[in-house]
Amino acid sequence: MTRIFAVGVLAVAWASAAFGEPVPSDASLRFNRDIRPILVENCFGCHGADSAGRKADLRLDQRDAALESGAIVPGDPDSSVVLDRIFSDDPEEVMPPPSVKKVLSPQQKETLKKWIAEGAAYEPHWSFIPPKRPDPPAVRNEGWVRNPIDRFVLARLEAEGLSPAAEADRRTLARRAALDITGLPPEPALVEAFVADARPDAYERLVDTLLAKPEWGEHRGRHWLDYARYADTHGIHFDNYREMWTYRQWVVDAFNRNMPFDRFTILQLAGDLLASEADVGPDDVLDRQIASGFNRCNMTTNEGGIIDEEYLVLYARDRTETTAAVWMGLTAGCAVCHNHKFDPLSQKEFYELAAFFNNTSQAAKDGNIQDTPPIVVVPKPEDRQRFAALEKELAAGRKAVEDRRQAARPEFDRWIGAATPDAVAMAAPKETPLVEIDLLEGAGATTRARIQGQDT
Repeated sequence: MTRIFAVGVLAVAWASAAFGEPVPSDASLRFNRDIRPILVENCFGCHGADSAGRKADLRLDQRDAALESGAIVPGDPDSSVVLDRIFSDDPEEVMPPPSVKKVLSPQQKETLKKWIAEGAAYEPHWSFIPPKRPDPPAVRNEGWVRNPIDRFVLARLEAEGLSPAAEADRRTLARRAALDITGLPPEPALVEAFVADARPDAYERLVDTLLAKPEWGEHRGRHWLDYARYADTHGIHFDNYREMWTYRQWVVDAFNRNMPFDRFTILQLAGDLLASEADVGPDDVLDRQIASGFNRCNMTTNEGGIIDEEYLVLYARDRTETTAAVWMGLTAGCAVCHNHKFDPLSQKEFYELAAFFNNTSQAAKDGNIQDTPPIVVVPKPEDRQRFAALEKELAAGRKAVEDRRQAARPEFDRWIGAATPDAVAMAAPKETPLVEIDLLEGAGATTRARIQGQDT
């Protein structure tokens, strides 16, 4: 549990240092961090992915196109036409043109020039670049560093000419940690125990205590459930109740079990397609089916005027867009109608991906019921063993009922053949109960009863 928390903080610290820190003059430039923001703001409007708005048939968002046009000559700023236009003082030549009301700063111009001199390397979309653990940076104040994360924080502070703030008191630290890890203020007893803990690893012990609480999974899980578009209602038309809280609980439990992210991913996208009970236990199979509830979180309707096929397409589209956003970092929805203008995804590729999510027996209408098929019945953990046993006993029980029905048929036939109107009338339900016992005496050990309306 500590591992997930530490890695998460490290990722945030590294991202802040990597993407927000001013680039020293002797550092190599990176396209996504240093160059793309300049081009997006000032150039891509006329020389980007939008063919309708493109000027001079020039694209700067694709390296091959930029090089082929001669606008950029890697390693040779003097031969790169784009720099001639950027550094020009002629209002008829300068880029961006004065009409767009955008002006590159001297620092931005020099950054572009340096980038071309370094080879004009482009980078793919950020979500396609595997993350790499960076080396902790060197710092001047080594005495302040207690762990590798501190180096990233301190390096940024030193680069900005700032000094670290004084360490917070223990009650403040306990409150911050509790709110961040569980989303709740700490219990007073926990705070006092931390204040009184003289061990050198007291803070680490506090964090471990908080990570062991079920609220850790609830706090982190709620963010994931937002990504999964989880809700307790169907979302469209009457917006009736939808019972799939077991998926919500599975997410919470997955965080509390510190489930590896690759496993977390596989089970939600295809848990119902994995191994059968022959390979794993029945509880594991059920949990995998519950995990795949991620694919059932889409909004549904039961409106009578819908076109079923249209809504089945919308449901598949919803699953595709959600998966692309959550796991690929792409706004894939743009490719529903045309090739994506900014992310590397064509319309054809969108529907190729959508084919994976178009294989479900879910109907177009949800029936305005809480358990729209297909569903899986989920007994409580303490009832699962007996529930599984009952499922195996059902066949024998149904057979016993049918055997009794067949065995009783001759007896019923004899009775009906000998029955008289009076006998049938006696057996039929009547307004007068067969037996009445009021139990109104209030004392004593006896009571009165009426049988067929007669006192006894």
